[in-house]
Amino acid sequence: MNHLFARPGLSIAIACAAVAWLPMAIQVQAAESNEGGDAAAASRIKRGFEIVPGGVALNLAGRNRALVGLGSYLVNSAGCSDCHTHPGFAPGGNPYLGQPEMINAGQYLAGGRTFPPSPFVSANITPDYAGHPAGLTLTQFIQTLRTGHNPNDAQGALLQVMPWPFYGKMTDRDLQAMYEYLRAVPSLPDNPDPGPLP
Repeated sequence: MNHLFARPGLSIAIACAAVAWLPMAIQVQAAESNEGGDAAAASRIKRGFEIVPGGVALNLAGRNRALVGLGSYLVNSAGCSDCHTHPGFAPGGNPYLGQPEMINAGQYLAGGRTFPPSPFVSANITPDYAGHPAGLTLTQFIQTLRTGHNPNDAQGALLQVMPWPFYGKMTDRDLQAMYEYLRAVPSLPDNPDPGPLP
């Protein structure tokens, strides 16, 4: 897997996505405190399973179903696919063109989004041969999203495109849920046809 998370200068599109995500995170936290933990959690878990992209078969064997559902809710509503799936939508499934949304399941979370003019490419965050998303253990995954440091980069450069400062504010349980969901998605090779946002 090429780059853990892309690291060019923060593009306007990514900055907009990160800013758009922040109010959603605040609304989720407010809903938790207002609705009561169990009802709100059950609602997010249920919704998480409803929004798994069509054509993506989850492997739930040995997985914590509640964490997978919550992880799906967080991954699929927070824009992870926007950068880590290229192209993001299947032919005829681009909602920005007025088409019914259809995520590109064939490249779902397999990376491949480029960020011109930088040389960086979004990472494949599907499970590796050992079942680790992006090749990371849970501890490494949480550490990366908290600090922005790629544990596979000996120089310790900070990730620049990945909005880790936003994700890093999530609870350990939320990050564990995202990890558990990513463990459950199909493992795919790195995207063979990287490119910019169409």
